[in-house]
Amino acid sequence: MSNRFDVITIFPEYFAPLELSLIGKAKKAGLIEVGIHDLRAQTSDIHGSVDDTPYGGGAGMVMSPEPWGKAIDEVALQNPNLTHELIVLTPAGEKLTQALAQELVESEHLIFACGRYEGIDIRVTDFYQSAPNFKVREISIGDYVLGGGEVATLVIMEAIIRLIPGVIGNPESLTEESHTLTNSDGTLVEYPNYTKPQEWRGLKVPEVLLSGNHAEIAKWRRTQALLRTQNLKN
Repeated sequence: MSNRFDVITIFPEYFAPLELSLIGKAKKAGLIEVGIHDLRAQTSDIHGSVDDTPYGGGAGMVMSPEPWGKAIDEVALQNPNLTHELIVLTPAGEKLTQALAQELVESEHLIFACGRYEGIDIRVTDFYQSAPNFKVREISIGDYVLGGGEVATLVIMEAIIRLIPGVIGNPESLTEESHTLTNSDGTLVEYPNYTKPQEWRGLKVPEVLLSGNHAEIAKWRRTQALLRTQNLKN
């Protein structure tokens, strides 16, 4: 069975990149299923309003719970035999890591709620945390502010989908990239990579990479990964 992804947003056009590159190929190969849903389709007023002023005052607008509830319920009803994992994009959520991506790739159905403005009325999260066949995860991709959850959703989806068997042409590449190497202190960033030509603008490829000595190459790469990781911490 393929992994199922559904995205709820007020900007469906934002997700055109899902037709490109690895994700587009995975869709065509039937490895994943993706649905994009317009939140405004769940509104009844002429303006398609999805937000209102916050109780208690304050700047900005808050996304109303009713259209969100209708949209999430509709997506769940379209996939009645799946366990649904609702991903709410918020700066207050847990940080996206490679370990989290590897955990989410095991989910059979992910529903992404792309909030805007000052976020989604918290009752949406509260309701689905206790709803049957639902699990809610609040996720952030970093300590900065974006205009909405669409960019974050694209980042998270790519991090997950590339881990699905058959998506990456050479699965061995997944074992040698950043955040899969480890040391006693945790994860390491990836070692530097080179390709042809051997010299470019006076800069040469390290001799060890030309030696054919795989043990020495592995040693060099690990040393470089350690140095790069340490530099990031300084």
